[in-house]
Amino acid sequence: MKLTTTTQVSVDGVMEGNGGQQMNRRGFDRGGWARPLFEQQSMAYVDDVYQRADAFLFGRRTYELFAGYWGVREDLENPIVGALNTKPKFVASNTITEPRWADTTVLSGDLATAISELKARPGGELQVHGSGALTRWLLENGLVDEVNLLICPVIVGQGTRLFPDSGSDLALDLIESRAFPKGITLQVYRPAGRPQYATD
Repeated sequence: MKLTTTTQVSVDGVMEGNGGQQMNRRGFDRGGWARPLFEQQSMAYVDDVYQRADAFLFGRRTYELFAGYWGVREDLENPIVGALNTKPKFVASNTITEPRWADTTVLSGDLATAISELKARPGGELQVHGSGALTRWLLENGLVDEVNLLICPVIVGQGTRLFPDSGSDLALDLIESRAFPKGITLQVYRPAGRPQYATD
């Protein structure tokens, strides 16, 4: 399977609280900044992304948020609800022992080996949604095949960012770019090793 990450980010790189106040934590009061910017075309794209997944991989916090929001819904005709509640889910966690969301497998211990084994399975996409800490770790360990960024035309001004002020460097090859009617842009990248730096 190809490992893909899909993240909604603001222009200033914030990924926290994109969906709404009901999915927020830690008292973050600027949640829901992405939802007003999604219209029919961009929502259709998101629906298609979820539909093409063969399995999902989450970090613990995103898993718990998704389980509490998407996992309790029964409207399986919704493309996102249907995909998340009928396809296998994997969560990287050393603290979850009995996952409450059906068809979930906990990955702990040697995470790199476990994810490499998942990627070696036949299938289309092993998708990571949100899960910022996991996404950064996967990129640092060379396990990501494709990065999908949905960049929303808003500056949130605070909140957890996808990439911290300091971290690993990585070159990216742009393989697709698209703009949606309300200004969301899709950038699809393939990791390409270390960046080149000018020397003069």
